[in-house]
Amino acid sequence: MRIGGRTWIGAGLAVSLFFGAAAAAVAGQEAAVQTPAARGVTQVLTAAELAAWGRERGDAGALIMAARLLAEVPVRAADGEPAFLTATSLLDEAAALAGDNPGLIDAIDRLRDPLTRGVRSSAFGAGPVLTVKSLQARESWVFDVEARGGEILRVAAIGDGDTNIDLTVRDARGTVICRDGFGDHYPVCTVSPRTGGRMRVDIVNRGDVWTKVQVLSN
Repeated sequence: MRIGGRTWIGAGLAVSLFFGAAAAAVAGQEAAVQTPAARGVTQVLTAAELAAWGRERGDAGALIMAARLLAEVPVRAADGEPAFLTATSLLDEAAALAGDNPGLIDAIDRLRDPLTRGVRSSAFGAGPVLTVKSLQARESWVFDVEARGGEILRVAAIGDGDTNIDLTVRDARGTVICRDGFGDHYPVCTVSPRTGGRMRVDIVNRGDVWTKVQVLSN
């Protein structure tokens, strides 16, 4: 599908570069199994990054591509607040940028139609677990996840863009096994424990204002 000519090519390049980086991050963990749900976490994170890229440039085509990526991944909603990053919300943003461009409007309408009917089957299985929580300034959110031995565990935190989010994963002894504190809105940790067990996830809002965080894990 061609949308917006050169702009659409830029969006496609951004997706290619992000997936390439994700593949490189997993390359050193080939001994561990990457489940469909773990791949789903990566794709949702890619959609979030691409959507941010599109917002910065006023690029409706990038937001449409991000919505397509997000729509492919079913999620298992846990207790918490409603998700703020959804395929529908991205299409609403794209529509606001599309103006009277008939190609963009048609692409948005075509994608909205299957969304109303729901995902019937997916390459990502049941999909990752999704939880949404509001965090006050400097507040931490700590919870446990169950890791399976020999299987990649991927945890991602997607902020709403207001503040920087840090993510830390510790094993049952409290040892830090992954930390993403690069000062961005989309920290992610990928670990491949040899044995199963509980992992403790610590998410911190580093900003001076409250923010919403959308967390996914397989």
